[in-house]
Amino acid sequence: MSASSTRRRGPGAVTAVIALSGVVVSLMQTLVVPVIPQLPRLLHAEPSDASWVITATLLAAAVVTPISGRLGDMYGKRRILIASLLALVVGSVVCALSDSLLPAITGRVLQGLATGVVPVGISILRDELPAARVGGAVSLVSATLGVGGAVGLPVSAAIVQYAHWHVLFWLSAGLGLACLVLVIALLPESPHRAPGRFDTPGAIGLAAGLVCLLLPVTKGGDWGWTSGSTIGLFAGGAVILALWAAYEMRISRPLVDLRVTVRRPVLFTNLASVLVGFAMYAMSLTLPQLLQSPEATGYGLGQSTLAAGLALAPGGLVMMALSPVSARVTARHGARTTLLIGVGVIGVGYGAGVLLMSQVWQIVLTSMVVSAGVGIAYAAMPALIMDAVPVTETASANGVNALMRSIGTSTSSAVMAAILANTTMRLGPAEVPAADGFRMTYVVAVLAAAVGLLLTLAVPRPHRPTTGQDAGTVMAHPGTPTGQH
Repeated sequence: MSASSTRRRGPGAVTAVIALSGVVVSLMQTLVVPVIPQLPRLLHAEPSDASWVITATLLAAAVVTPISGRLGDMYGKRRILIASLLALVVGSVVCALSDSLLPAITGRVLQGLATGVVPVGISILRDELPAARVGGAVSLVSATLGVGGAVGLPVSAAIVQYAHWHVLFWLSAGLGLACLVLVIALLPESPHRAPGRFDTPGAIGLAAGLVCLLLPVTKGGDWGWTSGSTIGLFAGGAVILALWAAYEMRISRPLVDLRVTVRRPVLFTNLASVLVGFAMYAMSLTLPQLLQSPEATGYGLGQSTLAAGLALAPGGLVMMALSPVSARVTARHGARTTLLIGVGVIGVGYGAGVLLMSQVWQIVLTSMVVSAGVGIAYAAMPALIMDAVPVTETASANGVNALMRSIGTSTSSAVMAAILANTTMRLGPAEVPAADGFRMTYVVAVLAAAVGLLLTLAVPRPHRPTTGQDAGTVMAHPGTPTGQH
């Protein structure tokens, strides 16, 4: 049924729908960035309270990603895509109709719940596409994680500059609705199901542990890193996740199969994903600030929010353009080699960026090189994961991998903000980040890429070389996972 459904619709249509959905969901990352300084006034809230509009989405995305993956494996991936996109549409409408803090946070939580679209969509590609088409399609959809964020920044900035801020959310609602209709009309339901009942206690435990872990990461700068709230939540998260892991190891059908997760290919790919997510988000946080810093600082380039967004947009296009290149490298040399290349390019981009800070074109070049590395690396990760797990675990395993990247981005946000906040100079009555602070963020990102390289080297090589068709076959219809012969 599945194969014939895909033939009727065409693998290109299936890939296009999932890729478009990925772009729309990743737009949520940067949707509110241009309006962040205005949120306290717009929502009639204190700045520390208004920041929950950002934090709530990050937390919801981290919690839902592995859960939606498991639900997709058990109850149908198409069904979970529909539910995720419906949450995005409803959340966008709630935000578009809100002028106070609580409804805005509620809507942003619902938008964050759509984040599982990309890992679940990648798993659909494995189930539905001909083997020879899987590698290229996975690379394309993986690239949407960066494309949506990069392209969304100038679009959002333009809307905020020329229209009411609610238009941001009406736009996301319309795009989400279009994707929802396309998914219902064009995507078949996957025939693969994981047996058993959903692990509700495991889902609650994972959600509680992740919230306790990530909340102080994202709010520690406001609360103080040595405050009782920060330390208490970190300690509570560690205890909850340890108990959760012990419980997951005891039951037959866990939310996350930790026995699969600790296999060497999966474990080291996930650890490398944390570092890639960390390095990627450093660019998103530091480059816009550098572009928009006043020229009076001596290093700032004095660009508007819209101009800064346009300067960074080519990075997203580079990610998309390199997706077929990533697929060919993976088909010929393996996903491990592709990930090594991607992480290496990220390090080179940041290393060059230390010396390229004085002109807008230099920032654009740094952004494009780093984005190229991120796109190549992101395309390789699902291939490595799917090569090592059973077909009934693909959505869940990809969800955990996406979670690892989210942990990396959340940690990067906290670290980079702390560096810039503690390396300042005086400009009139205000304290602003100093040039050395921006250079330090680049150096830290280079170090993250270096550690990511070492972790990738720990991923075992395939036991045999793969041709392009073989690589697609392994991902589409695996037998014994690589490294488990």
